[in-house]
Amino acid sequence: MFENIADNDERGQVGIGTLIVFIAMVLVAAIAAGVLINTAGSLQSQASDTGTETQQAVANQIEVVHAYGETTDSVDGEDGIDNLNLVVKKSAGSDVIDMESMTLQYTSPSTSETLEYDSGGAGDGVFGTEALADTNGDGEALTETSDRIEIEVDIEEIEADDGLETGSSATIELIDQSGAQFSYGVTVPATFDEENTDVVEV
Repeated sequence: MFENIADNDERGQVGIGTLIVFIAMVLVAAIAAGVLINTAGSLQSQASDTGTETQQAVANQIEVVHAYGETTDSVDGEDGIDNLNLVVKKSAGSDVIDMESMTLQYTSPSTSETLEYDSGGAGDGVFGTEALADTNGDGEALTETSDRIEIEVDIEEIEADDGLETGSSATIELIDQSGAQFSYGVTVPATFDEENTDVVEV
């Protein structure tokens, strides 16, 4: 019933050679498994970080609740504004907004400049902040949705000793520490009585 193999050349080889091959296969499999586990862990960590950053960029939003400009008649002899003030708050669900880490991108038909925070107030290349109402601190951060901070932008310095004349416009883009962006368009009214008006809504 069973074939009796008498030739030694046809018998299965059992010995040190087979053991070496077996150990080599186990080692290769172990190394491959280690590489796969390490790669999977790295990808998982990267995906988690990316997800967190994306969530912050989407959730962290700033809202401009009021904007006004201080009037002047020094813009090429015409009426206009030389200082811009934005009253902002953080949206519901946003993390704390750090004003010191925020940057403002000011863009108008004549110039474009990136502004950074300065505790000394607004000036050339910098913007200042002021805490309003019951907001804690000196305007360094928005921690509650009830907080209000006024951002001050010196347009006269940015526009090289000029301001924004009547009918002109500019864009302010606020970028917080997480990379979230909010754009606000500023439009100076076409006409206003500069002699009897110190501020105008923009």
